[in-house]
Amino acid sequence: MVPLTYADVGSEQIIRKVGGSPEVKKHLEDLGFVVGGSATLISMIGGNVIIKVKESRIALSREMAQRIMV
Repeated sequence: MVPLTYADVGSEQIIRKVGGSPEVKKHLEDLGFVVGGSATLISMIGGNVIIKVKESRIALSREMAQRIMV
């Protein structure tokens, strides 16, 4: 298991674990980052990460994206 930020750009990954405090986990799950779901790293620009999840593109900080394990 590695953080989503270490995945190859453009490769679809299965989410294995969502870490962080209960509030952070709830926020990420509300955005669609659920265990067993898929996520694709689209790009990493500066400190921000763009991820495709459930047919939507979501921008997260690198710190938040590192809490999503694939």
